[in-house]
Amino acid sequence: MHGVELLEQALDVAKRLGLDVRREWLGTGGGVCEFRGRRRLFVDLSEPVLDQLAQVRDALRNEPELARVPMSVELRHLIGCRRAA
Repeated sequence: MHGVELLEQALDVAKRLGLDVRREWLGTGGGVCEFRGRRRLFVDLSEPVLDQLAQVRDALRNEPELARVPMSVELRHLIGCRRAA
């Protein structure tokens, strides 16, 4: 699967997990933060697509409900997540 497709799929998973996804030109990288009681995932558009994907991957790895969200085998492998039993 192409990197752009994996990124879009990963962002969709993040949204389904309740993260408010913000794609902005930051110049400093991205990550998750909590602001006014909402968890936000910032993705730095100044970074190459594969780096953006790594930002989202790193954020998703810490989500306790990740295993329950449907996703492609490729994305599941990239994140290092096992399916829920």
